[in-house]
Amino acid sequence: MTTPADIEAMIAQVSLRDSNAFSALYDATSAKLFGVCLRVLNNRGEAEEVLQEVYIRIWHKADTYAVTGHSPMTWLITLARNLAIDRLRKRKLPTKPIEDVFDLADDRPGPEAEAMASSDRTQIKACLEELDPKHADAVKRVYLGGETYKELADSQNVPLNTMRTWLRRSLLKLRECLTR
Repeated sequence: MTTPADIEAMIAQVSLRDSNAFSALYDATSAKLFGVCLRVLNNRGEAEEVLQEVYIRIWHKADTYAVTGHSPMTWLITLARNLAIDRLRKRKLPTKPIEDVFDLADDRPGPEAEAMASSDRTQIKACLEELDPKHADAVKRVYLGGETYKELADSQNVPLNTMRTWLRRSLLKLRECLTR
């Protein structure tokens, strides 16, 4: 098992450009740092890219690490977390209101696929309009907006089981409507 003192020694050796120490540091810490990146980004590919950036930064900045009595993992985790947050900020796109979701056009499909998608959107929109407005709003907020059943139940001031019943019945009505 690698101790904090071992990690501090590896960082010190990395500051002297010792590639064996760098490899050992990677082996000892990469799983933990990858977990930090993945938790922040929630995207495996981006987390792997950020992890690579973390170790590049460690290679170039190992000489700035100062032994403070804190765990060296704190320095490494902070570095990984900050780089992951930077990546997260770069990818933030402006979000559209839920009402605009049905008007999204994807320019990649060909004309036939676009016509079918347009027809599907129109049918879904028409079926949602057949629902009680409160129930249609609940379906949109949960399945398109990402709200939890509990959050929605609280905002509508109804019991959680009532909200589950609304959503289940609404989905059954939507399925029936879409199969007509």
